[in-house]
Amino acid sequence: MARVTVIIPSYDEEPNLATLHERLSATAAKVRGYDFEFLFVDDGSKDKTPAILAALHARDSRVKALRFSRNFGSHAACLAGLMEAQGEVMVILAADLQDPPELIPQMLAKIETGSDIVLAVRDQREDSWLTIKMANLYHRLMRRYAIPAWPPHGADVVMLRRPVRDVLVRWHQKNTSIFAQMLWAGYRLGTVFYSKQRRHAGRSKWSLGKKIKLFVDSFVSFSFTPIRLISYCGMTLGAFGFAYALFIVINRLFYGRPIPGWSSIMVVLLLVSGVQLLMLGVIGEYLWRVADEVRGSPPFVIESRLGIETMDDEAVLATEAQRHGGRER
Repeated sequence: MARVTVIIPSYDEEPNLATLHERLSATAAKVRGYDFEFLFVDDGSKDKTPAILAALHARDSRVKALRFSRNFGSHAACLAGLMEAQGEVMVILAADLQDPPELIPQMLAKIETGSDIVLAVRDQREDSWLTIKMANLYHRLMRRYAIPAWPPHGADVVMLRRPVRDVLVRWHQKNTSIFAQMLWAGYRLGTVFYSKQRRHAGRSKWSLGKKIKLFVDSFVSFSFTPIRLISYCGMTLGAFGFAYALFIVINRLFYGRPIPGWSSIMVVLLLVSGVQLLMLGVIGEYLWRVADEVRGSPPFVIESRLGIETMDDEAVLATEAQRHGGRER
């Protein structure tokens, strides 16, 4: 019987876990021909999330859990879940119940018809006006400048086959968007549509700072547009500078009219200095990510496992590399 692993990144989701498990169990009971496991990845929670997961595991052996030593972010949690997943099919699902677990049967139907990745695409969402507008702007920019296959309104629930998972695990990239990695890989896509709901309980931990970091990570990892903009900006400023210098020389040599100094010099100096600092900042974002990858620090640290055979992260990667090498031979 094929296995489905439901990967649930969780960060301070104490009030949602019991209800989520109940709905997952009810959904799994309706699906024939599949065995399920529910893999929670505790992203350094400070509430009672670990205790609740332990209680759920005691009642239901399908519940398994990883606990990070600190908060590493939801995309690191997704990667950790993929590395430990035993299923032939995997689902990444948020713990806040904004994305209903009842989508799983529809997504499995798409997998059975040949899709390698199935996206649950939002057709509407119950969020504030500003949140919706900012999210749509992010999706439009990603679709236009980074990954053409990006859904116009985004997708927070994704189902994938094991070969796709193997690519993501071998990639092992930090400071990126795991959903962008899936779409970049070019596998066959299927979609289902749903309405994103409000959180079942608690407050979102998806802060403005985390949203900005995801935005920057996504563009730096999958688009050279910022670097090209720097080149275009540099050429434009260079052309204007040359034209202005030519204007000053002509006025001085042919008309004997020097350009008044302090105000014009300060405007040019401040403008050019500001643009230069902006350019250095963009280049620094690229260089910092290169340095972070080169130094080889892990994308996460697992503090404990629940219901999962202990294996350090390097052993997991070595096992995946060995399996991949064997397939290639």
